Amino acid sequence: MENVLFSQKLYDSAQHIVDNCMGYEAPACQSACPMHTDVKQYVQLAGEGKYDESLQVIRDKIFMPQTLGRICAHPCEQSCRRNVEFRQPISIAGIKRFVAERADNQANWDLTVGMDTGKTVAIVGAGPAGAQAAIELRRQGHGVTLFEKLQVYGGMMRVGIPEYRLPRNIIDYEYAYLAMLGVETRFGVEVGKDIHFNELREQFDAVILAHGAHVGSIIPLPGHQSVGVYSAVEFLKEVAETRAFPRAGQRVMVIGGGDVAMDCARSSWRIDALEVHQCSLESMEILPASQVEIDESLEEGVQFNAGWGPDQILSENGQVTGIVLKNVISIVDEQGNFAPVYGDDRRTIAVDTVIFATGQLVADITDGALEQTRGGRYVVDAQTLATELPGVFVAGDANGGNIVIQAMAFGRKAALSVDRYLTDRALTEGRDFEQEYSYDCRLNVPLPKGTGNHPRLHGELRDAELRKRDFEQVDLGFTPEQITTEAGRCLNCSCKLCMKECVMMNDFGDCPKQIFSDFIEQQSMEPLLAYSCNACDQCTIACPKDFQIKDIFLGARADFVKANGGNSPMPGHKGINMHQKLGFSKFFTMASKG
Repeated sequence: MENVLFSQKLYDSAQHIVDNCMGYEAPACQSACPMHTDVKQYVQLAGEGKYDESLQVIRDKIFMPQTLGRICAHPCEQSCRRNVEFRQPISIAGIKRFVAERADNQANWDLTVGMDTGKTVAIVGAGPAGAQAAIELRRQGHGVTLFEKLQVYGGMMRVGIPEYRLPRNIIDYEYAYLAMLGVETRFGVEVGKDIHFNELREQFDAVILAHGAHVGSIIPLPGHQSVGVYSAVEFLKEVAETRAFPRAGQRVMVIGGGDVAMDCARSSWRIDALEVHQCSLESMEILPASQVEIDESLEEGVQFNAGWGPDQILSENGQVTGIVLKNVISIVDEQGNFAPVYGDDRRTIAVDTVIFATGQLVADITDGALEQTRGGRYVVDAQTLATELPGVFVAGDANGGNIVIQAMAFGRKAALSVDRYLTDRALTEGRDFEQEYSYDCRLNVPLPKGTGNHPRLHGELRDAELRKRDFEQVDLGFTPEQITTEAGRCLNCSCKLCMKECVMMNDFGDCPKQIFSDFIEQQSMEPLLAYSCNACDQCTIACPKDFQIKDIFLGARADFVKANGGNSPMPGHKGINMHQKLGFSKFFTMASKG
């Protein structure tokens, strides 16, 4: 029925639902992932044994599922509803790894690239940020050249993450995608030494700096210049390249509580240490390292001194002989600023090697052309990653991406900006910046009825006493049966609870947001939609936000009748009209006074 003038009240009510309906809101796992991988969908497909389809969903967002399945810090798992409610998140990373191991095949990789634009981009660094930026730009048809000072792909991921966690053949297999897309890589070329930053700007139409944080940090404690004191970067890089570190002794102290500290501690066993200790300002309850890394370090015999900070390094004849620790009372002040307070307790541990896993720095490769801030990170526009120099952008550790999946998201974000720059568009044009990184989940629904606390499954681990003496892979992954069970723990977080209660609305859309968006945009509604509502209110009862959906449909009926001369627009309603007329006739009603 055309020419119906619906009341403004209806449009306002509909707009309220459109603005606040959670029907299309992503679950917490997806919104927490900087790359917004559709976790719920690929987990469900994996549980159904549809590994090829599951992998397709994963590779729609990320090009290295096997790598991330092993080493991702998985913010998705931290946000998982099962973690929030029961501290037992789904093994999302493990499921991703299993699917990729079973189904990934280079022959099926999408090698589609756009028409050649004639534009060229130089990307410094072949870590996850640089690689993701290269992929995005090649898909747009731009020429891309990667400059990597190492002789291999992977950046800090390659020389910072031990191979017992990430086998090197996995990196090579997945990074082959770059060459298949037509990305040129120049290995062994260090920008700032072999080629100057200004030369890149002259030779290419745009430049992305994604060279990571490869400079180690050592806290200037008393004794820090003694022989036997090293940064985590130096230690892990040499171990990654040679499986050895001859300068280390057999009694090691690692300072730090993050994943890098765990990597240093566990790698120390593998180069024949006899004792491995750890200390950190954070207590065991708040260690920043992944729980799985903490658990596996404990299994391998690392002796934790969590809640103890380094006071001084002891030495004789310039060689480390021990370290003095002091107890930590608090780490931050009332305003949340870093301001550690120590107690009077002291603890001395005899060691001959001290490794600082307390942060990494970004080297300046621009000869001072770009401003740097804390940790050497370049100053950039937070939304576009553009620097003050035209055509120069930054991604990854060089601007603050602390974990691999974050670095990839920054690489994608930088590429989106570069593409606009190369095509003379505003860097902000057509972008939803929220969708370019993690954001707070807006899905707030009750747990499904009957939800139980089913324990999280873990992949099979090699025996701790055996694995700690070699560099073979520690985690052997899941079995197909375990994948079915673990995927079955997913709560399939979503709203659309009203759609489960109302059969009628499913005939007109998949959630109120869509149904009422169409109503507002088209300024019209199918009469059948309004007249199908039986005013039972079950949709409102099920809705976490108590939307009064019935009122809109009943209000629309009144507007339909008004526009149709007092009659229903629905065929077959003439009998109803007579019934309504007679229902108010004096022949069928009676009034009594008093």
